[in-house]
Amino acid sequence: MQRKLRLRNRSDFSRIYKWGKSFANGQFVVYWSKRPATEQFRMGVSVSKKLGNAVVRNRLRRVVKELVRLNAPLIAEHTDFILIVRKPAVAMKTKELEKSMLHVLRKAGLLKPRPDR
Repeated sequence: MQRKLRLRNRSDFSRIYKWGKSFANGQFVVYWSKRPATEQFRMGVSVSKKLGNAVVRNRLRRVVKELVRLNAPLIAEHTDFILIVRKPAVAMKTKELEKSMLHVLRKAGLLKPRPDR
């Protein structure tokens, strides 16, 4: 993930948690908020200490950021969102995580509409 596409400030996280909307599935929770001032989307990842030690948490964070980077053209602009990783995600393979992440983003309406085939 590019540095400018990451949420890093506590104030940004607090704003999204307080005023944003949320959707969830078994592996992820996504909180999101529209942000017209930004050209692209910005993303933050949250992984609880309940999921495992630092190695496990950092691995999940890296995998989720990479999945977002690979699917960036599908994600709607002018949006800030936070992906919270849940416990079942620890045991999943990368392809399953990608499918689950896209599912929760689609459910939240954060994916661009697909062109007609």
